[in-house]
Amino acid sequence: MARPVTLFTGQWADLDFEVICQKSKSFGYDGIEIACWGNHFEVNKANDEYCKNRRQILEKHGLKVYALSTHLVGQAVCDNIDERHKSIVPDYVWGDGDPAGVRQRAAREIIATAQAAKRLGVNVVNGFTGSPIWHLIYSFPPTPESMIDKGFADFANAWRPILNEFQKLGVKFALEVHPTEIAFDIASAERALKALDYHPAFGFNYDPSHLGYQGVDYVEFLYKFSDRIFHVHMKDVHWRETPGPVGVFGGHVPFGNPQRYWNFRSLGRGCINFEEIIRALNHIGYNGPLSVEWEDSGMDREHGAAEACDFVKNIDFKPSQVAFDSAFEKK
Repeated sequence: MARPVTLFTGQWADLDFEVICQKSKSFGYDGIEIACWGNHFEVNKANDEYCKNRRQILEKHGLKVYALSTHLVGQAVCDNIDERHKSIVPDYVWGDGDPAGVRQRAAREIIATAQAAKRLGVNVVNGFTGSPIWHLIYSFPPTPESMIDKGFADFANAWRPILNEFQKLGVKFALEVHPTEIAFDIASAERALKALDYHPAFGFNYDPSHLGYQGVDYVEFLYKFSDRIFHVHMKDVHWRETPGPVGVFGGHVPFGNPQRYWNFRSLGRGCINFEEIIRALNHIGYNGPLSVEWEDSGMDREHGAAEACDFVKNIDFKPSQVAFDSAFEKK
């Protein structure tokens, strides 16, 4: 095994923190990626004593933590705020629901998350950024380029002060490139970096599943942004080989419906080529955790989480330290 295998707790937030730690260990994981929702990690409570308690629980179960994840609050930093956000952010971030206030409070919460990560001994915070221009994804009515330019400028204005604080703390923010975010493919990821003047605290939480069903080269993403891969999600997705009634945009059909063009699946049961991902990670020198984000509407999650852990440990391997043909040379 070349890298630690961890479980992202975001899909398990209905369970108590100690319970998911117990389960993660029983499934075979080396550690966890802790979600900042449920009671897994409560940023507004995360003083020194709180973080010490979390470390003690992890140590009790023989687990390590390599990242915190703040996807839900991050979404509100530069999104177009509506009633959907009320259900995903803490009440103290939502406040009276005024969009400008929600965005400001979300930004402060992300900075507080970096401070809490530092206290916990973690130097990567994963998350979403939100996007003021996702609703313009399909250019009709015709979208002036100036509107897209403004969207990236607004994103940079919202996130640059946050990233400056991350940099002071020695913590990095890893955006999960994903539909509804400012970056959702290779081209938009490059544009986001450029908008931020390639801020050293900004990089990516690599997740191939969100690229694959869009038709984006998810292996090339690793080579393109080799110095910006701060964390890796292992998640699989299946897409249809033949046309169906629902296209890539989802048709407002819920996850798990077999009519969909694509659905997330347990690792090894979808279309993602993890062999090539591991080879690319070896090539770019990524030695961080491989974090299983388990999602499969058609499978029991405990069965799936244990299966996924075994899958990742079996497919991961260390890079070669010698050229295979060096033994042919005369000494």
